[in-house]
Amino acid sequence: MAPGEAVASPPSERRDPGLASRIAARTGGGVLRVFLVLVALFWLVPTFGLLASSLRGPSDIAASGWWKVFSEPAQLTWSNYDKLLSNDTITNSLWNTVLITVPTTLLVVVVGSLAGYAFAWMEFPGRDWLFLVLVGLLVVPIQIGLIPVSKLFGDLGLFGSITGVVIFHTAFGLPFAIFLLRNFFAEIPRELLEAARLDGAGELRLFATVVMPLGGPAIASLGIFQFLWVWNDMLVALIFADPDSAPITVALQNQVRQFGANIDVLAPGAFISMIVPLVVFFAFQRQFVSGVMAGAVK
Repeated sequence: MAPGEAVASPPSERRDPGLASRIAARTGGGVLRVFLVLVALFWLVPTFGLLASSLRGPSDIAASGWWKVFSEPAQLTWSNYDKLLSNDTITNSLWNTVLITVPTTLLVVVVGSLAGYAFAWMEFPGRDWLFLVLVGLLVVPIQIGLIPVSKLFGDLGLFGSITGVVIFHTAFGLPFAIFLLRNFFAEIPRELLEAARLDGAGELRLFATVVMPLGGPAIASLGIFQFLWVWNDMLVALIFADPDSAPITVALQNQVRQFGANIDVLAPGAFISMIVPLVVFFAFQRQFVSGVMAGAVK
């Protein structure tokens, strides 16, 4: 054999995957997909059951379970939603929920982003100590602040208003937001920031043109978490909101307490209260997954 001539490996030593291995790999992927689809369908069963109940009359709901719609689709009707739209308590509470959730989410995202950038890349006296205090606030349960904040809001005239609920949610949402975004922003390469500063960019321009685009996935994930938490909250609203400013969660709870058989209003109201967070989540699921994966890689 001439020097430098390649030596062919015997057929038995080649690492060519066999037919059985390829079939197992393809079957494994298909089985996994089927399993995930089944888990997703099982997870959506309560949602579908609530939707079916919201489209049935009170007598049908009392007589049988929601699965009866498969054998008797004539039970389905939009009359429950007509009653819901004519119920001023429920419709006003839905609007109150929007007025509470949207400003809170925007405030937490904007203030948390600015503070996270400051803690990550700006030098100021006491920065590390302030960040340690911020981390300590993460372990403070929300129940501790209910009584003292209630007294404070009473003195300021904010108790029972939408503004008070927004301020409370924002204050308790900021520690986690700042902590999350600070850790994400700190992973941005310093060279990018230095290059922008050499081009004459100030801190605000640097934050808007470099940090915000790179931190989009983390900011989107934070916004989804904050929106879901505030939209589904009942404890804070039950204490700090009066009947005129109560969100949908409190309104539905009051309907159960006052009208226990008012299922024709409760079912569609509960479905609308649940479907909005689902729509928000699925609308931003790509950004949410990108933020989670980026945080996992870093």
